[in-house]
Amino acid sequence: MTSRVTPRRAPGSGCLIVRTDSAGRETWYAKWSVHEQQIKRRVGARRTPGTRDGLTRTQAEAEMRRLMTEVRPAQRTTGDALTITDLGARYIAHIERQGRKLSTVVAVRSVTRIWLVPFFGERDMRRVRSEDVRDLVRLMESGSRPGPRAKGDRRFGRPVAAKTLRNYIGTLSALLTFAERQGWVSSNVARRVDLPRAVPNEDIRFLEAIEVQALADAVLAGPHQAIDRALYLTAAMTGLRQGELVALRWRDVDWPAGRIRVRQNYVLGEFGTPKSKRSTRSVPMADVVGAGLDRLYLAAGQPTDDDLVFADPITAGPLDKAAILRRYRGALKAAKLDERHRFHDLRHTFGTRMAAAGVPMRTLQEWMGHRDIETTQRYADYAPSPHESAFIEAAFGPAPELATATTPRAS
Repeated sequence: MTSRVTPRRAPGSGCLIVRTDSAGRETWYAKWSVHEQQIKRRVGARRTPGTRDGLTRTQAEAEMRRLMTEVRPAQRTTGDALTITDLGARYIAHIERQGRKLSTVVAVRSVTRIWLVPFFGERDMRRVRSEDVRDLVRLMESGSRPGPRAKGDRRFGRPVAAKTLRNYIGTLSALLTFAERQGWVSSNVARRVDLPRAVPNEDIRFLEAIEVQALADAVLAGPHQAIDRALYLTAAMTGLRQGELVALRWRDVDWPAGRIRVRQNYVLGEFGTPKSKRSTRSVPMADVVGAGLDRLYLAAGQPTDDDLVFADPITAGPLDKAAILRRYRGALKAAKLDERHRFHDLRHTFGTRMAAAGVPMRTLQEWMGHRDIETTQRYADYAPSPHESAFIEAAFGPAPELATATTPRAS
């Protein structure tokens, strides 16, 4: 990589550097000093003449000035260390001010408390190196946990799955990126660590159509019986997430259009927006689902548009997630189905059945509210092709007749 510096500027005003990588791509970098401390930040790709991609010198100058006002130098005092506890608290306050979802805030708190604080302890995060992060990765892969073992914690001894490991280190990287932007650390050392490749789980668990009906017929007797039956059928035949089902209101059931509209989610005891922008969607409503919801509507005495579809019959509030799971497992047992099935497997049931029916992957992505098509592609193996047999016959000819008992044996 080669570098060249723009003409000298007045002290304290910073300078722009153009770096060229081995592929010939040019990138703007900014460098300036504050209190005798040098700060360097990437500004963005340099615009190629004749194109509209990248930043012009004027745009790079403006971005550099913005960075100079936002990025503060790292404190070089020897007395106060920037611990992971302090950094975690500052980052959580930052994302809360940004209005990030409660589930995101809780996830950051959890990873920080369970993994990062016990591992890094009182170490100064300004002195943490990439090898320290690699040690944390090796610890996760070994099935060990930092800090004392909590009584009854069965997670000890279990290696962290690759996808989960990437999420945990991703949280650490987010903290360090935030610290880098604030000038508290010189760089995000977690970026330089190679992480295990997350292999998609090919063994998707789902129920067959006859099993869905058996599950609905086996709902446990009691005040939640009618609710649970409609809940299971709606989950399996719309693909809505559990939180989306719990947050569903009668105004979201579009009877004339025959669709269910997903506008809210219920997570960690709070109503909020769906998981992602694409999760705000509408899904076709099958006649079986419509009939079940109609029975609930009449049984509820014609509720208002703002009332919950699956309101708890005892509290009139949202259904309790733990209680849903207990009754769901009871119904699986009563129906003599595999009790390892999760409630989320009803969503997989929708995905696999729709793929098997030939629904295009892009349409299925919209119905399931997946942010990335790669997530939907998990169901592609269940999609039929009417021409597959024809391809094989064209290559090998018609299938030979079955051999008879008089067929000569090879000598």
